[in-house]
Amino acid sequence: MKMKFKLVATCLFGLEHLLGCEIEALGYSKISTIDGRVTFLGDPEAVALANVNLRYAERVYIALGSFPATTFDELFEGTRVLPWHEFIGRNDIFPVSGHSIKSGLHSVPDCQAIIKRAIVQEMSEHYGIFRFPEEGTKYKVEFFLFKDEVTLMIDTSGVPLHKRGYRYESNLAPIRETLAAAIAATSRPRENVLLWDPMCGSGTIAIEAAMLMRNIAPGMKRRFAAEEFPFIDARLWKDAKDEARENIVASDFEAFASDIDPECVELTKKNAYRAGVLNSLRVFERDARTIAAPGRRGTIVTNPPYGERLGTLSEVERLYRDIGIRFRSLSPWQVYVITSHEGFERLYGRRADKVKKLYNGMLPCYLYQFFKN
Repeated sequence: MKMKFKLVATCLFGLEHLLGCEIEALGYSKISTIDGRVTFLGDPEAVALANVNLRYAERVYIALGSFPATTFDELFEGTRVLPWHEFIGRNDIFPVSGHSIKSGLHSVPDCQAIIKRAIVQEMSEHYGIFRFPEEGTKYKVEFFLFKDEVTLMIDTSGVPLHKRGYRYESNLAPIRETLAAAIAATSRPRENVLLWDPMCGSGTIAIEAAMLMRNIAPGMKRRFAAEEFPFIDARLWKDAKDEARENIVASDFEAFASDIDPECVELTKKNAYRAGVLNSLRVFERDARTIAAPGRRGTIVTNPPYGERLGTLSEVERLYRDIGIRFRSLSPWQVYVITSHEGFERLYGRRADKVKKLYNGMLPCYLYQFFKN
């Protein structure tokens, strides 16, 4: 009989719908969706498939249980009765970390210590030992306390899933790969429509768009924490990665990735090569304020400087005014711009047809979508 898990895929706020659709496309049914996480039922194969294929997830967890906890005693007892020994061996490593949001138990260090002690007690009762060497396989235990409800999970991803492996280095203010993939998907890339990022930085948006169009699984070339878990057969990981390679398709999709900084241009070329999509990109040096339509349908998708880490605020606002004039000259192209600047529409020179709030890490941003530029 196959093991069945309740799995939790986490994501940046605003990407829950895209992530849920991905999970369903893999053949699994969602149990619930809340801000930043989608829960679904799966087996060991699902752990491998989710880690290899989910484009918008940050991590995939095995959820051991959820229960209310308003006191440290409730937290201890609720943790102690969960079947930790079914996952963690007597020699294994099990660090505890987590978050507490809108809960009475707001001290994260205290919660960590109590959960650790409760896990030790449950395993002591099962294994008949009281000291654990913690020198074997690593199982990172994660707790999430939200409105006095605690969920306890084991991380199966290890390094966050947004780290695909192609971006060894980046520019000063990189966009997270998962967010870039979501923005690219929102712009509806098509083979007969050019996608152009004229402020490409390290090339992440164009690269993620090309990976999406060629169906290149984001986790195909990397390893995951759960590849060391003995209850997940190594063959499942090999099969998931082999299947991902077989599912890559040829595509006539083309993206332009340009930047005023020649170092960004060279960096984009290196990243695109490592991602396996350099032949889908045309990478070159150009000031975004001087671009012109190359005689074909196109879509601008870009992440300009915010004034947070690149440039002064006055320089950024001048840039927004300039690209507003330039991008409108490309009509009837569509335009997608993500920025944290709430006054972007005023500076750009027109109201967006749609605005979606997203997060680049912990930084709240807005994706401004102009359908009739």
